[in-house]
Amino acid sequence: MALNEEELIKIRRELHKIPEIGMEEFKTQAKLLEIIKSFPQKYLKIKVWKTAILVRVVGKKPDYTIGYRTDIDGLPVVEQTRLPFSSENPGRMHACGHDIHMTVALGILSFFADNQPTVNMTFIFQPAEENASGGKQLYESGVLDEWMPDEIYAFHDNPQLPMGAIGCRQGTLFAGTCEIHARFIGESGHAAFPQYAKDMVVAGAQFVNQIQTIVSRNVDPIQAGVVTLGHFEAGKTGNVIAGTSQVDGTIRALTQEMNLLIQNRVRKVAEGVAATYECRLELDLHQGGYYPVENNAQTTAAFIEYMKKAENVNFIETRPAMTGEDFGFLLSKIPGTMFWLGVESKYSLHSEFFAPKEGAIIKGVKAMLGFLQARQNGVIVASNNK
Repeated sequence: MALNEEELIKIRRELHKIPEIGMEEFKTQAKLLEIIKSFPQKYLKIKVWKTAILVRVVGKKPDYTIGYRTDIDGLPVVEQTRLPFSSENPGRMHACGHDIHMTVALGILSFFADNQPTVNMTFIFQPAEENASGGKQLYESGVLDEWMPDEIYAFHDNPQLPMGAIGCRQGTLFAGTCEIHARFIGESGHAAFPQYAKDMVVAGAQFVNQIQTIVSRNVDPIQAGVVTLGHFEAGKTGNVIAGTSQVDGTIRALTQEMNLLIQNRVRKVAEGVAATYECRLELDLHQGGYYPVENNAQTTAAFIEYMKKAENVNFIETRPAMTGEDFGFLLSKIPGTMFWLGVESKYSLHSEFFAPKEGAIIKGVKAMLGFLQARQNGVIVASNNK
């Protein structure tokens, strides 16, 4: 039998207690395997890759595969919610709601474990969404092989949406991200003799200032891009010229083309500063698997059509967000759709006080069960409009 609401909330609280950083989700993996193995196994096949779990549900007509992905990692955050089921791992918290994500996935899987789907299904319990491009790692490992989905779905919880609401849109849902790590290496010296040194405070400061022109002067005003530099470090004391400076930040853009354009401009600015101040540059622009989450036109048309018509579903068409998600990499390889699930919290994602409303769990399970059953049974006719 499918998990009921009481069972789902109990599971969510157990998972909330054991958050782990990406690629270290050993207790989480063990708990998930324990739960999955408690389901009827007649239609299930299980594979493990590092801390990931893949579950194949064998369909009646196994010539097509629908995928469903959930992330499983937590964040390096000290929980301050004071909930009775707060994190038991010091300095770790499910502050992004991946415990909610996992629980909804388990609820959906528990139904199909007991009710054979029409087509194959692949459930992906993916590690390292937050810190190490786990989706890209898993895809490139080859572990999906014959279990590769033909289309794929996932969601992220949203504290700004009403509890249980489903939010989605055609096109880009989340931005693609890229980390900036720039190190300028010159020559330190005495503050009284600048002619004998190469001052990297000045070089770093010029880099920070010039970066601010990229979005205003190089990005089409009707498109979106953000460059934020959040860390600057140079020198140790006021009367010594700093020989190095370190600047770190992030790029956010709603298309991969825009992300690459901004990356190119950051590189040109950094190289120009290095040439001007006759210093050495170490530049790392690291995007990994954090591509823009660009929803497929056909699967998303079908998803939105279903959610708008479904009883007891509060569908909200949402705007793009500058948050990042490594599901974007999977969507660059597999047609699919990502959506929001409202969890109605006054605290934001990644907050140490984040406490999503648990009533969203059963609403998310029921909405997705309805859609996935309709999708595989051919009830929905997807639009061909791009």
